[in-house]
Amino acid sequence: MNSNEDKTHIVDRITGHRRMRRIRKTDWQRRMVRENQLSVDDLIWPVFVVPGTNISEPIPAMPGVERMSVDRLVEAARMAADLGIPALATFPNIEMEKRDQTGSEILNPDNLINQATRAVKKAVPEIGMITDVALDPFTSHGHDGILRDGIIVNDETVEHVVKAAIAQAEAGSDIIAPSEMMDGRIGAIRQGLDAHGFQDVGIMSYATKFSSGYYGPYREAISTGGLLKGDKATYYVDPANGTEALRDAALDVEEGADMLMVKPGLPYLDICWRLKEAFSLPVFAYQVSGEYSMLKVAAERGLIDGDRVMMETLLAFKRAGCDGILTYFAVDAAKKLAKA
Repeated sequence: MNSNEDKTHIVDRITGHRRMRRIRKTDWQRRMVRENQLSVDDLIWPVFVVPGTNISEPIPAMPGVERMSVDRLVEAARMAADLGIPALATFPNIEMEKRDQTGSEILNPDNLINQATRAVKKAVPEIGMITDVALDPFTSHGHDGILRDGIIVNDETVEHVVKAAIAQAEAGSDIIAPSEMMDGRIGAIRQGLDAHGFQDVGIMSYATKFSSGYYGPYREAISTGGLLKGDKATYYVDPANGTEALRDAALDVEEGADMLMVKPGLPYLDICWRLKEAFSLPVFAYQVSGEYSMLKVAAERGLIDGDRVMMETLLAFKRAGCDGILTYFAVDAAKKLAKA
């Protein structure tokens, strides 16, 4: 017996003839045993809307992402639908003169977010519209709720977001995604929607929205970064607390949430998994602006293979139990999947 055969027998004795590389040696074998698949059906595209017409302006902190006027958004929605992307999630950047202490513009039935919903649903009815009722794009202080004497008041904010949710449903929103993290808002929104005949409008709860440093580019996109006074730690979840996050999610499930979201995404894959295991509801991750921008900048500097890392990161959400991902990479990923 030669030395190579001796080595083979030694390895076989150690491994008990279990050789994991047998199912990795060819592309067709790797595809055949692949545990998780990413598809265009998993992608939700967050988009930023601005007043005016024929506007498409870049966001410096988010390379490749633009704010769009409603007419341009309609064109983008049609392109997204043609790629097979199931839904858009819209976020407004409204005029500063319309922002106040209570975010009252969110109650305007013809505000920018509702204009966008109506226009997209009229032109591209097959694409889903997911809308947020958090007040931060509408307040003069950048907080998600009503600020009184230095405190974000819970119940008054909930009254606002319920009215906003009804107005958004009337505009054609398919799913209300409340991100402001006020206690009791899911049950109140559900009751409000049902009472106004919107039993079929779903609720995707930002069930575990963490007090994170990853939101910076988003705040530039909606022009709240310079407005924010203090931080949001009194109503967002502490990044150190996984069990508390599950308690938040459990309350949202009890109150009638149809789907759960984890935000940010990649730093909280463990929470994605725990929510899926605990509740068996559809779970989504929001790959937030900071995650996106880090990957884009690293790719631009040649530090990583941008497309490869984009797809690897999105697949990680699937492996962690997510049913879908809100990602600014949605269009790029959909185009890449179409070529696969």
